[in-house]
Amino acid sequence: MTKFRASILATLTLAASLVPLFAVASEEGEMASAQIDLRDKASLQHGAGLYMNYCSGCHSLNYQRYSRTAKDLGLSEKDMQENLIFSGARVGETMSTGMNPDDAGKWLGKAPPDLSVEARTKEQGADWIYNYLKSFYVDEARPLGWNNTVFPGATMPNVLWEMQGVQHVLTEPRHGDEPCHMGEYQNACISGFTIPEGQKGTMSPEEFDRAARDISAFLAYVGEPAAMERESLGVWVVLFLAFFTFIAYLLKSEYWRDVH
Repeated sequence: MTKFRASILATLTLAASLVPLFAVASEEGEMASAQIDLRDKASLQHGAGLYMNYCSGCHSLNYQRYSRTAKDLGLSEKDMQENLIFSGARVGETMSTGMNPDDAGKWLGKAPPDLSVEARTKEQGADWIYNYLKSFYVDEARPLGWNNTVFPGATMPNVLWEMQGVQHVLTEPRHGDEPCHMGEYQNACISGFTIPEGQKGTMSPEEFDRAARDISAFLAYVGEPAAMERESLGVWVVLFLAFFTFIAYLLKSEYWRDVH
């Protein structure tokens, strides 16, 4: 009995010790948290709408089907077909882009990548996408006139500029050999962003922040559609294990009582 209690105590102690470790790991890095919630279907629906309107013209989601998206996001297939499919595809097909890859290679140098697992390939996941979408700025030295502090030298323009506005960088002198926290611009360190009065977007900063968050949430969902179901089942699995542990404890107590 003593050994059994000791093993249970050791397991609980280990589990408790992992909690702060996971918390610290989530706080590491310098990116702002997207704070997405895959259970928020309104957010996922909004993100899907923005993605299909602003991103699907170039980027495909070939590992995801329209019908699966409609089911998971609480949309009817009719709503999906009429409002979120612009390529002429059927609702049972994968979410491919309307751009021909060969044409994309000629026009853009290379075809834009598929984003089905983009949130999973980045170490920071949806946080990376969220910060990336918010970090475009005007850079006249670049061929398309845009650059990005999260992904310097990005080869795509800011497709959300109408909503966000035209962002310019604020700079400060470099101090010695210290690296620039947000990147460099014209031999100075980027310290932040500003949007001139005449170049503001159709959304307020708070509204655009939500738009970037919802797109990030949608791509996080696409990267692992089963995550919502898996997380809901996780609670029941933990409860089952707790109940099984209690039954095992009673069984062991009864067995060793006869032995002693």
